[in-house]
Amino acid sequence: MHSNRVPNSSKTGKASYDAMIPEELQSTTRQLESRRNFLGSGGNLLARTALASLLGGNACGVRPSLAGTTSEQTGGILNGPHFKPTAKRVIYLFMSGAPPQMDLWDYKPGLQEWFDRDLPESIRGTVMPTGMTAGQSRFPVAPSHWGFQQHGQLGKWVSELLPHTAKLVDDLTVVHSMHTDAINHEPAILMMNTGNMIPGKPSLGAWLSYGLGSVNQNLPAFVVLNSKFTVGNGQPINSRLWGSGFLSTRHAGIMLRAAQDPVLYLKNPPGMSRSVRRTMLDAVSQLNEKTYRETADPETHARISQYEMAFRMQTSVPDLVDFSDESQSTWDLYGEAAKQPGSFANNCLMARRLAERGVPFTQIYKRGWDLHGDCVGTLPKLCAETDRPAYALVTDLRRRGLLDDTLVLWGGEFGRTVYSQGGLSRENYGRDHHAKCFSLWMAGGGVQAGMSYGKTDEFSFSITENPVHIRDLNATILHCLGIDHNRLTFKLQGLEQKLTGVEEAHVVQAILQRASIS
Repeated sequence: MHSNRVPNSSKTGKASYDAMIPEELQSTTRQLESRRNFLGSGGNLLARTALASLLGGNACGVRPSLAGTTSEQTGGILNGPHFKPTAKRVIYLFMSGAPPQMDLWDYKPGLQEWFDRDLPESIRGTVMPTGMTAGQSRFPVAPSHWGFQQHGQLGKWVSELLPHTAKLVDDLTVVHSMHTDAINHEPAILMMNTGNMIPGKPSLGAWLSYGLGSVNQNLPAFVVLNSKFTVGNGQPINSRLWGSGFLSTRHAGIMLRAAQDPVLYLKNPPGMSRSVRRTMLDAVSQLNEKTYRETADPETHARISQYEMAFRMQTSVPDLVDFSDESQSTWDLYGEAAKQPGSFANNCLMARRLAERGVPFTQIYKRGWDLHGDCVGTLPKLCAETDRPAYALVTDLRRRGLLDDTLVLWGGEFGRTVYSQGGLSRENYGRDHHAKCFSLWMAGGGVQAGMSYGKTDEFSFSITENPVHIRDLNATILHCLGIDHNRLTFKLQGLEQKLTGVEEAHVVQAILQRASIS
């Protein structure tokens, strides 16, 4: 908290005004100075006086949305959560390409009677199909090729393709009524990851880094793990999904590669010792501080911060990626695939290690779920690759006492159509994009266990009960972390920017437990 106390009256001139102005507003003033000295030194003095006058009525000195400095305690702009959280960290398993909900989670046994019959116009309504199926003369219903079985105390129906995850149903909240605004991959994935279809917005992980920082100063607050592409249609992903947008670049996600060097250029070059690197960084920091005093560009401080983080990661990352201390029971849980760097299983195990080290946000991407064709041939392979690791991650977290305060999510960017794209047979079909409804699951971190939320019609085409928009999901995630989504803001272009945007968003209270962590 900044003080607005007037400095000793014996001090006059520029120093006295600087003492009255928080660092971030001094930064703004110095930027004005750099623009041709703001029409001369007289303008500077007037600007400083005006800023000090404006601060005089604000007991806190500056609104949180304007702040450029962060709390020393947490590294976040909020100086701690708004209220007691139920989660300390998030692990997001993102199935890029959109898994078909009616083949995995949204059980619709009545569809078998509709095989190869056109989806009724009363169901399809005025919804325009995407370009992939717009030219079709028919919209033949494709029931799921796989059987479903009931699991858990409540008898939750789960596809036979997910035998491992099915064992978790008493730990999960499965949301069947997700919906989104986007119908194509790029805007839909952006919407899911940043809350907006327009590029340039901060990602969810970046917002959390900005708001809460991290308790671990030796690892990034936001880590990205991109699993190897092995099967299916590999829709591309890019750094916009984990970028910081208009926030400082130090809040962007750091990708750990499945390679000998998980982070490029982290190691010292040949002939340079750690002490020499330290001396070099100190010299660069002094130069950057001089640059900051002259230009007041906040990204200068971001560079200093990232240099220091890289220096600390030189010792923390090798320990992180050294799996030699993992027990045989852990390998038995995750399976042999976990020993392959870059596999989804390996990344799930890495996510658990990051959670143990206090990393607040880890996102794992798994591409291949864009099932426009050969659904029967491809979907079982994708499930075989992801089902056991997802189960192992949740189970491992629970065994280690981490699940209660770790929020785990699994899902894609939208759903899939019940009608087939292209040809249809009992042996194969494809599914087009569908934004009106899809399923995802959540576990731990304060969500209800053993719960199904929301319903869809008999064709898994439209939501009939408890719709949940992406904005609502993001508001709920922030709530689990103790953040009021309306109060985590950044002022830009005259608007208090938020993860949930300008439209109304609601925390989905019905899926939350009431207890919170201290």
